[in-house]
Amino acid sequence: MIYPIVKYGDPVLETQAELVTEFDTPELHKLIADMFESMYAARGVGLAAPQIGIDRRVAIVRPPDHGQTLTLINPRIVEESVEIDEQYEGCLSFFDVRGMVPRALVINVEHQDIDGCRHITCFERGMARLVAHEIDHLDGRLYTDRMGPGIEPVHVSEYSGTGRTWRY
Repeated sequence: MIYPIVKYGDPVLETQAELVTEFDTPELHKLIADMFESMYAARGVGLAAPQIGIDRRVAIVRPPDHGQTLTLINPRIVEESVEIDEQYEGCLSFFDVRGMVPRALVINVEHQDIDGCRHITCFERGMARLVAHEIDHLDGRLYTDRMGPGIEPVHVSEYSGTGRTWRY
C-alpha cells in the first residue's frame, strides 16, 4: 500500500517513535513492504515510519549507488566521528526546499533486523548522512533543526542552480 508522505507541521514528525518490540510478524513485514512502496512512489532515497504516519522506529535507506535498500529497526547512533561536512539535504516531508546541514562523516549505528537480531553497522559519507537523517526522523527531529543559526532553507528552484550531488 502506498501511503501519502506526512508533511512538515504534522506533530508525528516532532515525536519520538515507539520501539519495535515484536519481530518477524506479518504486521512488521507489511509495514516494511508499504514503506518501500511509499518511498519508491515518492522517488525518495530514505523513509522513516513517522513520515507515513506510523509511530514505530523503522527506517529504510536506498544507497546512492542504488544497491540493496537497507531496513533499520530501532536504530540509534552509538558513535560518530568528530569530522563533519556540510551538504544540502532535502526531505520528502518538505519536498520543495533544501537546507545546508552539517553531519558526521562516519557513524556507527546499533540496529535490529526483521528477526530482532542486533547489529552495529558503520556508515560513511553519503550513507552516514542518509542514515542519520532517517534516525533524526525517528527521534522527532527534522533536518532544519540541525541547520546553523541564521541559515534558512532555500526553495528547490534556487537550489537547482547551486545544488549538486554530494561530493566526498
